[in-house]
Amino acid sequence: MYIAFLRAINVGGHNIKMDVLKTIFESLNLEHVETFIASGNVIFESEKPRETLELQIETELEKALGYEVKTFLRTQAELAEITAFKPFSNLSIENARTFNVGFLKAAFSQEVLTKLEGLKTEFDEFQVNNLEFYWLSRQSQAESKLNNAVFEKKLGVRLTFRGMSTIQKLNAKYP
Repeated sequence: MYIAFLRAINVGGHNIKMDVLKTIFESLNLEHVETFIASGNVIFESEKPRETLELQIETELEKALGYEVKTFLRTQAELAEITAFKPFSNLSIENARTFNVGFLKAAFSQEVLTKLEGLKTEFDEFQVNNLEFYWLSRQSQAESKLNNAVFEKKLGVRLTFRGMSTIQKLNAKYP
């Protein structure tokens, strides 16, 4: 089983109904397709390798929607690891107003890690583990000067974020 985390779904004027998204995935002969909340999370089964699936999904979504939708796939086991990983102390997490996980296609280079270090603020902390980028902030996302677009521009990589609560709910639903 895979979980697809899609970038640019139901944000920035790119609105799509989940039944339409499900139909697009089913058109790729993916099995047992389900969507999870209206923010671009799609669960499905396939025997194809990750890289092949990501490319097929991105191509089909761009064709159907008319804009680029980067796709980040994780397996059930990887989702469990993401949920179990503790990038910050329990106290920091309890005091956070924002705790997000960013999904990457490739590990950050040392150059990108150095740039990321330069983005830390008195409110924002980061940890990177494998292909995930954990962002904890003591401000709400609305108050923060950081967001997906800023990270992509400053770091030169594509990524998509989900709140840790969404990740935990997905993990609970698909253990």
